[in-house]
Amino acid sequence: MLFASGRVRLDVTALLVVLALILTGTLTPREALAGFGDPVVLLVAALFVVGEMLSRTGVTYAIGGWLLRVGGSSETRLLVLLMLTAGLLGSLMSSTAVVAVFIPVVLAIGVQTDLNASRLLMPLSFAALVSGMLTLIATTPNLVVSAELGSQGLEPFGFFSFTPIGLSVLVVTVAYMWLVGRHLLPGGAVAPAEGGDHTLDDLWEGFGLEGMAHRLRVPADSSLVGRSLQASGIGSGFGLRLIGIEREARRGRAEFLAAPGGDVEIHAGDVLLLVGEPARAEALTAAERLEPLDTQTPSESAWVQELGLAVVLVHPESRLVGRALREAGFRTAHTLHVMGLRRKGAIVGDFVDEPLQAGDSLLVVGAWDSIGRLRGETHDFVVLTLPREMDVVAPARRRAPIALAILAAMVLLSALDVVPVVVAVLMAALAAVYTGCLSMDTGYRSIHWSSVVLIAGMLPVADALQATGGVDLLVDALLAGLGEAGPYEMMTVLFVLTASLGLVLSNTATAVLMAPIAVRAAQVLELSPYPLAMTVAIAASAAFVTPVSTPVVTLVAPGNYRFMDFVKVGLPLLILCWLTTLLVTPIFFPF
Repeated sequence: MLFASGRVRLDVTALLVVLALILTGTLTPREALAGFGDPVVLLVAALFVVGEMLSRTGVTYAIGGWLLRVGGSSETRLLVLLMLTAGLLGSLMSSTAVVAVFIPVVLAIGVQTDLNASRLLMPLSFAALVSGMLTLIATTPNLVVSAELGSQGLEPFGFFSFTPIGLSVLVVTVAYMWLVGRHLLPGGAVAPAEGGDHTLDDLWEGFGLEGMAHRLRVPADSSLVGRSLQASGIGSGFGLRLIGIEREARRGRAEFLAAPGGDVEIHAGDVLLLVGEPARAEALTAAERLEPLDTQTPSESAWVQELGLAVVLVHPESRLVGRALREAGFRTAHTLHVMGLRRKGAIVGDFVDEPLQAGDSLLVVGAWDSIGRLRGETHDFVVLTLPREMDVVAPARRRAPIALAILAAMVLLSALDVVPVVVAVLMAALAAVYTGCLSMDTGYRSIHWSSVVLIAGMLPVADALQATGGVDLLVDALLAGLGEAGPYEMMTVLFVLTASLGLVLSNTATAVLMAPIAVRAAQVLELSPYPLAMTVAIAASAAFVTPVSTPVVTLVAPGNYRFMDFVKVGLPLLILCWLTTLLVTPIFFPF
């Protein structure tokens, strides 16, 4: 009920589950907390680091650029290439991160080719969902189901055990979206809401900031000299945002401080770059005896190499959802200023104390390095639009070949059973740090800790269901309802139950609840547990029908879809996924 209500954070609910299991005596403290030491939890955390390595070294963005070059202006070719690329890439990294990477690519394609981006974004999200069915490490439910088999004394799934079924579903999904699905989506030559080949000036004007930039020189007799920015009252007293300081350094050289912190001291001769209403800038000028200078557009500024802009989308699972920017300390946490907010296409005026919602677009300004770091925080933000000037200042991704070598080694070690999967992924994460693909601090920041806590807190539920006889109770109820159930009927019931629970629960929680039921049902029916366990894993990733069941689908908000668009396109695909699972799984995992 807590999961479905959305009123309590998922990780908090998981911790409440742990406490409830202990306080009711259902499990001992050691048993209830065992999830935090489970290899699955460590594996998921390390996979976040591997995904961050691919983003930091530019591998994922290079793939997006290749897609843009090869796809051309053919919607059919782009749709097929996009879905296959997202599906295969998502088998080795977070599917949510894959969608976050490709959204700006799809929007850029829409601008450059006049294609309707809405007819590509939903197929992208569906392909990313199916990518979770391709390998053991592609999504957490696969790991949960495999771990349940191991806990029952059975051989866990291998790295590529999911691949035949997943590839079959991916082919069916691509064919469906090509032949039928895309024609059910909003049509017409609709310009994308955001994205494309924009300049700094385009982004600035797109958030209604024309005429809001000011350059003021601080004379030696100003009372601001020697005061910190926090004590100056520029923000609190005059309602202006200081985004940079032009300062003469030693030997006459000029330097630029981008998005300086509140403890930076103002010097005589500094030129303050401020953003705000002209009347407020005039009031500050008069009060502090400042000297107005000619204003410039962002692209004309001499400091374009230092100061950049970007539009970011608030992730559905972001820690900022429901919190105001001032409360969250965004500027302090990211050394970036938020200059504007758009919600459902409309500019929000006074946004500093406005609670953020999933799908809000923020215009951020700051050092290019800070913007680059924001690109890696795919669990909080999606960098939706970067100006073309970014190509001039972005550092070269020299370590991309090293990242690819690390990824290939991880897959080979796992697939050939040279070492356990968790060991291979841990080796890859450490190799990423050792080779300089990312720092240790960046690696820690890349881990979505709330997801880790969610998994660790929910894993003991399976043990509790076993210990209390809850699994037997549920299985008996299923069999009583089915009568003389055959294997295909049981696969169908498990698929429908899992997919239905996935509409309101996270796919991890769904897998935790359904995996022991599948294994026990197989034992009662004297069947192999593998086809039933595989059915649960596939169904847990088949969240096609609603836009709120998983962040992978929620992220494609720039497509301007209605709720019924997902039902209309996703329900037939869910049925096709069920039929494919029913037909293909027994071939590779006989009853």
